[in-house]
Amino acid sequence: MTRTIAPRLRTLLLLCLAVTGALLAGAGPASAHAALTGSDPAQGVVVDKAPTQVSLTFSEKVAMSDDSLRVLDPRGKPVQTGGPANVSGTTYAVQLKSGLSKGTYTVTYQVVSADSHPVAGAFTFSVGAPSQTVVSAGAPAVGGGVVGWLYAVGRYVSYAGFIVLAGGAAFVLACWQRGAGVRALQRLVVGGWVALTAATLWLLLLRGSYTGTGRLADVFDLDLLGQVLQTKTGAALVSRLLLLAAAALFVAVLFGTYTRREEGTEKRDLAFGLAVGGVVVAAGLATSWAMAEHASTGLQPGIAMPVDVVHLLAVAAWLGGLTALLVALYLAPAETPVEAAAVRRFSRLALGSVLALVATGVYQSWRQLGSWSAFTGTRYGQLLLVKIGLVALLTGLAVVSRRWTNRLTDRAVTAKAKKAQVRARTQAQPRTETQKEQVPASKSLGKGSGKGAAKGGVSTANAKETGNGESSTANGKSGTANGKEAANGKSSTGNGRVGAGNGKEAASGKGSAGNGRVGAGNGKGSGSGDSQRAAQLARQRAAVDAAQRKRLRDADPNRFGLRRSVLAEAGVAVVLLAVTTALTQTEPGRTEQEARAATSTSAGSGTAASGALTLDMPFDTGGTDGKGVVSIDLDPARVGGNEMHVYVQRPNGRAFDVPEVKVAFTLEAKKIGPLPVNPDHITTGHWSANEVQIPMAGDWKVAVTVRTSDIDQVTVSKNAQIG
Repeated sequence: MTRTIAPRLRTLLLLCLAVTGALLAGAGPASAHAALTGSDPAQGVVVDKAPTQVSLTFSEKVAMSDDSLRVLDPRGKPVQTGGPANVSGTTYAVQLKSGLSKGTYTVTYQVVSADSHPVAGAFTFSVGAPSQTVVSAGAPAVGGGVVGWLYAVGRYVSYAGFIVLAGGAAFVLACWQRGAGVRALQRLVVGGWVALTAATLWLLLLRGSYTGTGRLADVFDLDLLGQVLQTKTGAALVSRLLLLAAAALFVAVLFGTYTRREEGTEKRDLAFGLAVGGVVVAAGLATSWAMAEHASTGLQPGIAMPVDVVHLLAVAAWLGGLTALLVALYLAPAETPVEAAAVRRFSRLALGSVLALVATGVYQSWRQLGSWSAFTGTRYGQLLLVKIGLVALLTGLAVVSRRWTNRLTDRAVTAKAKKAQVRARTQAQPRTETQKEQVPASKSLGKGSGKGAAKGGVSTANAKETGNGESSTANGKSGTANGKEAANGKSSTGNGRVGAGNGKEAASGKGSAGNGRVGAGNGKGSGSGDSQRAAQLARQRAAVDAAQRKRLRDADPNRFGLRRSVLAEAGVAVVLLAVTTALTQTEPGRTEQEARAATSTSAGSGTAASGALTLDMPFDTGGTDGKGVVSIDLDPARVGGNEMHVYVQRPNGRAFDVPEVKVAFTLEAKKIGPLPVNPDHITTGHWSANEVQIPMAGDWKVAVTVRTSDIDQVTVSKNAQIG
């Protein structure tokens, strides 16, 4: 059975690595997690008078540098003055030079979203009339290329390292404390620490190039590194490195001091202290992800961040413990196999981890998607469906493993091992007793007849094996009286050549004393050689016993079935981790749908030339059925009286009849407003108001308050040029 495992293991590992590489390679540039939801001037608009500033509104807060927002004239020269500034909320603006000529202007932006991912884009607007421009309207390339791929690999390795480090240590402390002394488990956990530390340093070096220039040569640019250290992501990576120093101390105590302690109260107290410290360090490491990624921004970050920490810890306990169990089943020494009780303890730990994963995963899915249509209509939703399928498959395999676990027992292997040890001792016992009987016999002989000489011959051979050369000498002398008996002694010793010589010389009565001395020399010389052979035989017997115990352990059909099912689980877990890494680099479905809504209405947004204004604003009150899009139509969008229509739709485009809609106009530059407007309800999802007065031209802020229940309401706004 053992021969069939290695090819299957290699095939499965190669397949998992191929799928993982395909997922990471197919990820390409990281998807933006902050979307441009509005701009002033709007994309593609033609304005009569040159604006004094360009403002951009994003779906969440972003980080900007001095050159993050640029405006280029038709010849490609920048016309902005100074750096961008946060005007209000998620709106950022840059001032423009005065006296801009007519033509098409290009706006480019390159920012970092609140969840640490780079965002870039470009659009055009025209003053007076469109014109030719030398500027390409394509978005700057960030987060892609070789740097983007290396960054994705670094993220995958960091997640894998954390899972192996935290999950492996949890398996040792919670399930199999004897495993702390197993070399294979020690290498696994230390390898997880090394992988996480190296990946964190790698991400820190790549960060500046990943969010900025995109050039691999800038990885070791100290200026870029200094800028990264001042960001939220840089602080998270540095804090992770500090926590890894504490994790190194934890690992050293676990596999050093704890392993050497004798069983007792002191060791149990140390195990409790290690468990508490390990949970604290693992939670801190998980927080370094939560504080800089999806959970740190968007809806309910105060709840999302702790939920994300619990989610990561549950993943580590399940998948990391699964990896440790796989290593223990395959690589643990035969004398310390993983016990059935340890496997059952891990089974209970894995069940609790799965329940925690389901609870936290449901909340995260609702928070990132917001609607059922996002499951199939966005890339994030599609990847999430793949992840759910893999989790279901992994859970099914876990059920199979649980069945093998319930059948697992240590009795059969232990009984067979004990029988093998008794058999080995029985085979070695006759020879040992013969040696014990022969050694005293050699001592009792020193005077006697030819019969005694024959016995002396026997004792000579025994003296050779026992290293008692002097006893052989004495017996050799006493055996000179009867050469025939000495010759018989020769045959009983097993040393034909020496015994024959002694017998012949004894018969002639010559040189018996000399032969005795020769026998003495042989006795002394063979003593050291026999001790080396005895040590070699002992090592061989130990190796044979260990191999026999391993064969007996692997011959257990229940243990063999468990190894196969756990191996299959580990293969699925490798692919699952790759999908999860891709999810963290993908724009959430909620944000993607909001960006689509904003983009679809940008072309229909009103201008001074058309004499009408249309603004579409996605909203989410956070309650049940609280997501939709509100549209404002203002005609003719000029100073004086205007006719206003308000439409509210669900994400699927159907009319949405909410309890209340209110509109307010504010001209912040002149400190006018807010001017409230309460439109009348006309029909399902439609409100209207006449004679909406706009006192003067300017960049007006149009705010709409939507209430979807007695307690759930939200206010969304956009700026628009009116008059």
